[in-house]
Amino acid sequence: MPGQLFSSGDTSAGFGYSDELSDYLRVQVQPRTKFRQFADAQDHTKKGLHRGATASWKVYSKIANQGGRLSEVQAMPESGFTESTKSMTVFEAGNSVPYSGKLDALAEHDIKALIDKTLRDDCRKFHDIEVFEQFDRCAIRVAPSSGTSTTVLTVTTNASTVTTNNVEFGTGHVKAVVDLMKERNIPAFYGDDYGAISHPSSYRTFKNSLESVKQYTETGLGHIFRGEIGRYESMRFVEQNFIPKGGAIDSVTFDPTTETADAWNNAKSSWIFFFGEDTVAEALVIPEEIRAKLAGDYGRSKGIAWYYLGAYGLVHDDATNGRILKWDSAA
Repeated sequence: MPGQLFSSGDTSAGFGYSDELSDYLRVQVQPRTKFRQFADAQDHTKKGLHRGATASWKVYSKIANQGGRLSEVQAMPESGFTESTKSMTVFEAGNSVPYSGKLDALAEHDIKALIDKTLRDDCRKFHDIEVFEQFDRCAIRVAPSSGTSTTVLTVTTNASTVTTNNVEFGTGHVKAVVDLMKERNIPAFYGDDYGAISHPSSYRTFKNSLESVKQYTETGLGHIFRGEIGRYESMRFVEQNFIPKGGAIDSVTFDPTTETADAWNNAKSSWIFFFGEDTVAEALVIPEEIRAKLAGDYGRSKGIAWYYLGAYGLVHDDATNGRILKWDSAA
């Protein structure tokens, strides 16, 4: 077929590219993502070009047998740990806005306004959806015991729950979650703190309870996450409003890509993710960038796209080493 082809091997191959516009896209997208800022595993963020489509990483278990005291004549005990390999496959992603040469000639808006209103927003949503879907693969799920307890959790480790969540999220749940994460030896995400992310209204009852509680001690607080609203019991809370609510275990309609919500029964709460260090890895080959289509039809057909080549993968998909907990519901 005629046109600009990668396989043509001559001067017709390629695409229009602007470092300035690509840098602008990355600078504008990053501060607007909420989930992506918590894709913290750094091993694959610079996978780079010409290194194949698969990114792999090693996961090591804790030592099998605990060490202890020895008598003078006792031989040194021996133990070990297991090693497993996790992997993800790099994919392409993007979207474009075509426009005519006539529109380009007559429009009053400049190209940055177009990026700001369409491609930038679309690109940041893509990244948050991708990271959310990896978070949602976590094996450890928590729900209020009997569906209504304000202090006790039912914990499952099979990426599911049979408990129908029927209570607002509150301070008692935070304490139980933090205790659980500490006792599972989940390392803190930043400093001594864990993180949590959900919708503003999912935190409402909890936030009302915090009105008389000092949420921050400014001394020593060197970093505030995007969307962060406060800190309580070594948990720092972040709000997001793009990924829809709901999506209980029994849901067949929930879809973040189409922004299709499916509220939990009674809609008293919705998903919340709690996490420590080593959440999601990103294999970054080509960061998100702006690409301008080479003009067709003698300059009358134009277009601008964002493009990304990479992948996201849940670092620990098993419960034993899991770093992410989901406040969940069966229905």
